Amino acid sequence: MRRPLIAANWKMNKTIGETETFLFEFIPMVRDVKDADIVVAPPFTSLHSASLLLKNTNVALSSQDLFFEDKGAFTGEVSSVMLTDVGCSYAIVGHSERRQYFKESNEIINRKVVASRKHSLNVIFCIGETLQEREAGKTFEILAQEVAAGLRDVPSEGISVAYEPIWAIGTGKTATPEQAQEAHHYIRERLSLCYGNAAQGIRILYGGSVTPENIDVLMACEDVDGALVGGASLKADSFAKIVNYKR
Repeated sequence: MRRPLIAANWKMNKTIGETETFLFEFIPMVRDVKDADIVVAPPFTSLHSASLLLKNTNVALSSQDLFFEDKGAFTGEVSSVMLTDVGCSYAIVGHSERRQYFKESNEIINRKVVASRKHSLNVIFCIGETLQEREAGKTFEILAQEVAAGLRDVPSEGISVAYEPIWAIGTGKTATPEQAQEAHHYIRERLSLCYGNAAQGIRILYGGSVTPENIDVLMACEDVDGALVGGASLKADSFAKIVNYKR
């Protein structure tokens, strides 16, 4: 039985003060959750403050991205060494917005996954197809490519996969439970080619307009092991409802 993972990706939202206000409200709402892993990914500027507030709680800290070198002349970048130093235990890698706006290739994403695991950061590895690719019948082709390239030479330990159909991110559109299950089942089959039986232990999260209203039906799918939540994670009560979905 895979332990559920519910993660909040705040993207470029929340100042330090807003982060602190959120966590003061949120932590008491989920302190009794024992049967799921809870993760929040604030912007880089809020990581230190969030780390202090999350000590001795059941909520873990994640970065939204990282660079693939440990240090050096890479202006504006943040390394996995720095992230573990500030208290992160997770890193989101390969989000569609990184692929789209910053032109991150599968090769770059693979290097980031390798760098994360080198310093024992758990990875939330994001994959997903565009609307055009889905309508062209290329969903499975894209997922296969991204899994194979992104996880090349990466052991299964510490890896979770987040399936985020790009057409559902921030649009209010959500994959149906049938679409989500179909994609998650296919992803697990591809993971089996990489990892054999160990693929059965890898958590596959759904991301794409997850809300308190649809979390129950998504989590009821056999191969959906959690959620990577965007907009609905920006309010403490909304994200707490998602974390406390009907088991």
